Amino acid sequence: MTDNRIGSVVVVGGGTAGWMSAALLARALGDTVRIRLVESEEIGAVGVGEATIPQIRHFNAFLGLDENTFLAATQGTIKLGIEFVDWRSPGQSYLHAFGDIGRPLGAVPFHHYWLAGRPKGDDHSLWDYSLNARAAFAGRFDRTVRKAGGAAEPLTHAFQFDAALYARFLRAHAERLGVVRTEGKILSTALREPDGFVRSVTLESGEVVEGDFFIDCSGFRGVLIEQALKTGYEDWSDLLPCDRAIAVPTANVEPPRPYTQAIARPAGWQWRIPLQHRTGNGHVFCSRFISEDEAVAQLTANLEGEMLAEPRTLKFVTGRRNKFWNKNVLALGLASGFMEPLESTSIHLIQSGLSRLLNLFPDKGFAQRDIDEYNRQAGLEYERIRDFLVLHYWANQRQEPFWKACRETAVPADLIRKVELFRAHGRLFKEPDDLFLEASWLQVLVGQGIMPDGCHPMTGQLTDDQLLGFLADLRKITADGAAALPAHGDFIRQQCAAR
Repeated sequence: MTDNRIGSVVVVGGGTAGWMSAALLARALGDTVRIRLVESEEIGAVGVGEATIPQIRHFNAFLGLDENTFLAATQGTIKLGIEFVDWRSPGQSYLHAFGDIGRPLGAVPFHHYWLAGRPKGDDHSLWDYSLNARAAFAGRFDRTVRKAGGAAEPLTHAFQFDAALYARFLRAHAERLGVVRTEGKILSTALREPDGFVRSVTLESGEVVEGDFFIDCSGFRGVLIEQALKTGYEDWSDLLPCDRAIAVPTANVEPPRPYTQAIARPAGWQWRIPLQHRTGNGHVFCSRFISEDEAVAQLTANLEGEMLAEPRTLKFVTGRRNKFWNKNVLALGLASGFMEPLESTSIHLIQSGLSRLLNLFPDKGFAQRDIDEYNRQAGLEYERIRDFLVLHYWANQRQEPFWKACRETAVPADLIRKVELFRAHGRLFKEPDDLFLEASWLQVLVGQGIMPDGCHPMTGQLTDDQLLGFLADLRKITADGAAALPAHGDFIRQQCAAR
């Protein structure tokens, strides 16, 4: 009987996407498949995204990576959420914190009780009920927190790290698992007849690298998915108009915050990501409303520490490939599409793409129905994330021309439906393939000034005293839990300091 199993996978491109792909496939497939990664040291990785969301902990755990070792190797710090500064209007800020907000009562989500308490005189912030928010702004962290009664619960967290060091760390791990790395630039791609599948790539050295299945992690160039297969690109710049980013590292001036900052600027926003050895900074902006020189000037005028390198510019078009998987090529990372790092989703999209691939891993027949299903699921995830990002821009009250244009943008119907459902009675529901849960939507909606006109009628089952007492008890539990945590800087020094 003919063996139709995939025998070899070629990963084109290194960086975060390439080495995540190689490491995960080697761990999942073992020695049943030969995995080879082709990269050139002359082609630099973009590496602007250094902040993540909590799902990366599952990826690292699957690989068997020790969290402290990983953080030390990547100069990593802890991330409890993202602070959005001046997004609604100048002088106002909020945190998109990881983890839960408060506690539900029965079938009614907590935020309805918070809404019910407001007209009864309880004007406490939504974030007074978030352990992550309290810990973040107090500069505290531990992996578990003691709650009332002495029970220990995990604290939902992600990481801020040096993406180049993470790729290097994963490379060493992948090579231990048997991945073979080949140094060299790709000169050409050969397609087989008559189906147009990729047969091989030829390097500048003349070496021909063949494979059954190819993972394109070659960045914006899309060496296989676009240059060879002409897959096409769906442009979303009408919804997310920023098209440039300027990045620069700076020296730390204080103990690193356990959260990322996204600070609104007149024609975009600035990121600030504290690591152990430096702070990553960048200015994402729309070139239709500000020149590159002005954008650099705004960024350098708002840095907290001394610049450690010259600013560098990245140009991009927000959107996605028409197909993420085309024939025997799967695109991941920047080769698959790009959405600005506003909610730190870039690395997660690599992770979710790999998870989806394992569920639909092909044989040499490459069943089209499986490829179509991968593309359907990935497309929905991209669209849900896109809509969540659009919400940040659309729901603003700033007066600069860029922000007025964002406010006047015709946004997707699904986003309008979700906002109006929340505006009426505070109702939130998770959509299929939506990365962000109800607590995430809640914080951004409230943070951007969209408040419901009412709340769930079942909150009326509590008397006023019961309701206000319930809210007061939750605030105390949350405050006490955060206060008991050690300082984030102490945690880093004691657990995972870089050597």
